[in-house]
Amino acid sequence: MHEVAIVGAGPYGLSIAAHLRSRSVPFRIFGPPMDTWISHMPKGMCLKSDGFASDLYDPSRLFTLKAFCAERGIPYKDMGLPVRLETFAAYGVAFSERMVPELENKIVQRIQREGDGFVLQFENGETCRAKRLILAVGITHFEYLPEALAKLPAEFVSHSARQKDPTTLKGRDVVVIGGGASALDLAGLLHEAGANVQLIARKRELNFHSQPTGEQRSFWKRIRHPDSGLGPGLRSRFYANAPWAFRYLPEKLRLDVVKRALGPSGGYFIHNMVVGKVPLLLGYTTHRAEVQGNNLRLYLRDQRGVGKEIITEHVIAATGYKVSIDRLQFLSEEIRAQIQTNEGSPVLSRRFESTVAGLYFAGLASANSFGPVMRFAFGAGFAAQCISSAVTRSIAVSPAKVGASQLAVSEK
Repeated sequence: MHEVAIVGAGPYGLSIAAHLRSRSVPFRIFGPPMDTWISHMPKGMCLKSDGFASDLYDPSRLFTLKAFCAERGIPYKDMGLPVRLETFAAYGVAFSERMVPELENKIVQRIQREGDGFVLQFENGETCRAKRLILAVGITHFEYLPEALAKLPAEFVSHSARQKDPTTLKGRDVVVIGGGASALDLAGLLHEAGANVQLIARKRELNFHSQPTGEQRSFWKRIRHPDSGLGPGLRSRFYANAPWAFRYLPEKLRLDVVKRALGPSGGYFIHNMVVGKVPLLLGYTTHRAEVQGNNLRLYLRDQRGVGKEIITEHVIAATGYKVSIDRLQFLSEEIRAQIQTNEGSPVLSRRFESTVAGLYFAGLASANSFGPVMRFAFGAGFAAQCISSAVTRSIAVSPAKVGASQLAVSEK
């Protein structure tokens, strides 16, 4: 039986693996590298996060995004130059090859409890037994569709995470629902790809990040609005730099902050691709939709209750993600029943461990415990350090050789 199994090979899973590797903790890690970014994000988009906040995390910080870009001759700035999706995805794959060569590109089909450990079953019928399990499965298990759209056929409605290539909708009538980065990115990219796209959002005004001026801010502004991995501001600085402290806030406040902080907004670079080019219906929500022949009719209401109808060929719901343990169908019913949850998310200890001993959660599923930073790649550094430290303390690492590339260590 293996000491640790990691499921998920995005920024969180890979960063945790790199930290465990440096501690000589035997582990196996499974999943396609950077799958969310490669398979579920639209080609041509840029990250909202600044360059310095878009790293994956090895303990010695040897392979940052900056170092990767320098090696490949890719333009890079810590701040003020958007990071292209293709650059970030390629960096993540390179990180996996260099820092986590143990990665196995296998899909976990089923996880069951066995004694004090876990049994993982793969699509090819193989199994793996591990004493501890770290789930870093990312966001795509938690796609959220509003009730008005949830039961419609897939040919008429898709989640934004299913729209990898905007050019496939060239020449078609498309409605994008949402006011956040995913909605704005897709609307702009669809327009550029030649789709007849319009955007519907419940807010009456779209929000965009301010474009950096390149000028040095005054000392007073830097004190009042310090930079952070989640953007400028004292609250953002707290969310980014103190997830350990966030966990000690009153539960109701934590849940409210996770829902409302860092709300829907687009990167400054997408503004000119949307405003003045994509028709906007702001202040509207979709309360009903029905298929009519080859089209979809949307019934909208504004904030005063005034109705409006839209006919389109396809709707893309850029409506975000909602964590629910029940969405993780690869976990056995027994395991899911034993996980204490709050509003669908697992209740976690200060070491990211759930109420099932030896089962850890990282990434979006840990946001209700550790704050909004867990929705971003920037949170992977804290999660990796914390989880690897906890796992190391919970096991006695053998001084024997555990891998050709690993050095034996002992921890007291």
